[in-house]
Amino acid sequence: MSNSRILWADDEIDLLKPHIMFLKSKGYDVMTACSGRDAIELAEQEPFDLIILDENMPGLTGLETLPMLTRVAPAVPVIMITKSEEENIMDQAVGNRIADYLIKPVNPNQILLSIKKNLHSNRLMSEQASTGYRQDFAEIGQAISMASTLGDWQSLYGKLVDWELKLASTETNMDELLEMQRVEANSEFYKFVKRNYREWLDREGDDPERPLLSPDVFKRKVFPLLDKGERLFFVLIDNFRLDQWETIKPLLADTFSIQESLYTSILPTATQYARNAIFSGLMPLQIEKMFPDLWVDEESEEGKNLNESPLIQTQIERYRRSDRFSYTKINDSQGVERLTRELPTLDNYKLNVVVLNFIDMLSHARTELKMIRELASNNAAYRAITRSWFQHAGTIDLFKAIANRGYRIVLTTDHGTIRVDNPIKVVGDKNTNTNLRYKVGKNLSYNPKQVFEVKSPAAFGLPSPNISSTYVFAGGRDFFAYPNNYNHYVQYYTDTFQHGGISMEEMLVPLVTLSPKTR
Repeated sequence: MSNSRILWADDEIDLLKPHIMFLKSKGYDVMTACSGRDAIELAEQEPFDLIILDENMPGLTGLETLPMLTRVAPAVPVIMITKSEEENIMDQAVGNRIADYLIKPVNPNQILLSIKKNLHSNRLMSEQASTGYRQDFAEIGQAISMASTLGDWQSLYGKLVDWELKLASTETNMDELLEMQRVEANSEFYKFVKRNYREWLDREGDDPERPLLSPDVFKRKVFPLLDKGERLFFVLIDNFRLDQWETIKPLLADTFSIQESLYTSILPTATQYARNAIFSGLMPLQIEKMFPDLWVDEESEEGKNLNESPLIQTQIERYRRSDRFSYTKINDSQGVERLTRELPTLDNYKLNVVVLNFIDMLSHARTELKMIRELASNNAAYRAITRSWFQHAGTIDLFKAIANRGYRIVLTTDHGTIRVDNPIKVVGDKNTNTNLRYKVGKNLSYNPKQVFEVKSPAAFGLPSPNISSTYVFAGGRDFFAYPNNYNHYVQYYTDTFQHGGISMEEMLVPLVTLSPKTR
């Protein structure tokens, strides 16, 4: 905190000696100027960490001095002090991106607080975050060992994500400790899912003990809103995690009232299974049996998510509803812009379903392209790219345009994704699927202690490509690797983002209702 250099420009600087002495006693090096011209000359000659500028000076006023100082020292924060409470002066000062605006008379502690906020906030936030996390560390550890319900795990996962975001925005040495707790939590969550998943599926959809699973989303979260007369957009962002939602949430806060929750993706946490379950309201095995023409087998070369609109129609008809809906899949910014332009043509539909594929494409590109892997090297970078896409590729404009037309938005995903780093050997024949977090095949070879194995797929709502098909799921940050060319395979896929298995990141995913603030 000490030795920060401050320039204070005020035509009555002699009257401020007590303030300056106070700041010097706190360790600041304060230089003074009696006019705007003097302040500009000093800023040209010497470096300063912060400038305090009086607005009402003879000659150059503070507002006239400000842009000149900004050109000389563009990175230096400026605190403006004025006697005037006129709103237009405040607007001009804020419009020129001042760091703070104080109205005379000011006391020394007001000045000190503003200086701390602008010069030391990162360090103070880091210290506070470190202290807060150290205090929560034992509580989180106990929560991991005591979690016995899905609600417990959702609450714990939310707390871990909250701390990850807090620590990522500060300079602390707590990241590794938090990562250790996240690994421990995922290990215990994996055991929890293995113990309970079959029971969740056995419960009827209306059973209050059954968690909200992929096939329940429309019945429990979409249809009730339509029944209340709401006009609705159902927006599904593929591969969308809770931390990514928290990153874009501030961009929506001015436009929408936000109601947040989590739901649980079915296994495998992959598009073919989880997304089709959402749109059909059925488990994958039920889709295969009831609508064989809409289900695509693992071994098929056909795209696995080509029948989403027909599956939505089957669910609407099964519940004897008459909802007319539109369906739009968007893969690029041109698609976002096109849908934004075409929104008026959708007013005849009470339900409009939109699938946004950017994050899924990002995760695949990150695996395959070295440059993208460098840009999204860790979770923080992955979140930053997500926010940039949402803010600059027209997506936020689409959401605002939807709000302006009076629609409510249900925003969710089919599954999340996790960064993997621990290879597990598995052997399968040529028909075994390529996903790294789950395998399905008739002659799989693996260590059963390392996986969640499902030898009776029908009991888990899953189709069997062959009579003797077995599913195996990876947990934690494991991924499946073939013994052939093992070292190359491991090097290629370590630290990539994958999905299909069991982790909080993949299974506990956001389900958010956005209500326009002006309706």
